[in-house]
Amino acid sequence: MKLSDYQLKNKIILVTGANQGIGKAASIRYASLGAKVILLGRNLESLEQVYDEIIKLKYNEPMISLMDLEKADGNDYQAIHENLMNEFGKLDGLLLNASILGDRSPIAHYDSETWARTIHVNLTAQFLLVKSLLPALYESDSASVIFTSSGVGKLGKAFWGAYSVSKFGVEALSQILSSEHEDQVNIRFNCINPGATRTKMRKEAYPYEDEMKLKKPDELMDKYTWLMSDESKKITGQSIDCQ
Repeated sequence: MKLSDYQLKNKIILVTGANQGIGKAASIRYASLGAKVILLGRNLESLEQVYDEIIKLKYNEPMISLMDLEKADGNDYQAIHENLMNEFGKLDGLLLNASILGDRSPIAHYDSETWARTIHVNLTAQFLLVKSLLPALYESDSASVIFTSSGVGKLGKAFWGAYSVSKFGVEALSQILSSEHEDQVNIRFNCINPGATRTKMRKEAYPYEDEMKLKKPDELMDKYTWLMSDESKKITGQSIDCQ
């Protein structure tokens, strides 16, 4: 299918980690196909840069939602839901892209605070955000929730520690939600594994890798768009590799 087939016109889509990398690329692509995108992240300046880029391209004006997933509490999650419902009355798409790498060290030497922080941002915060936004997703005729997985979320590898464990958890969370909603045809839950991509996190994990050999985030957007569009309406509980 061509990208022109993946119409997202008038869909309300929230993207976490929208300020850079894959989140930024997805936000711009979704906006280019007619969606109203909510840019969620913790850095206002970089979110404003994405906002300005979308405006410059003359796509639908996005919204900015400033939120630090590490520090957010119940009131913050409730506020996101209330603001979204007051403004739009529904949510059609949720791309859970934000995550942190944590330590690349053996379990025997893994820092306990870094472990807890990584699990919280990459898994617990995903749970809290989805749980808070489910009522808004139920109001959509065709809602898609996309979790971001990883190859180390399917096969545990040495030195990937909390990041790997968090991604295994994300895979389980997506499958559980899909199973719990198997009788609700208006909402679906899937994982997507972007694979080796030219992002800041990839550079942190593999500092000596030749990043010019990696695909750029915007080269992966076909599957991100397909999963968010009604073309994937019958797909749920799956884990899809981009590369």
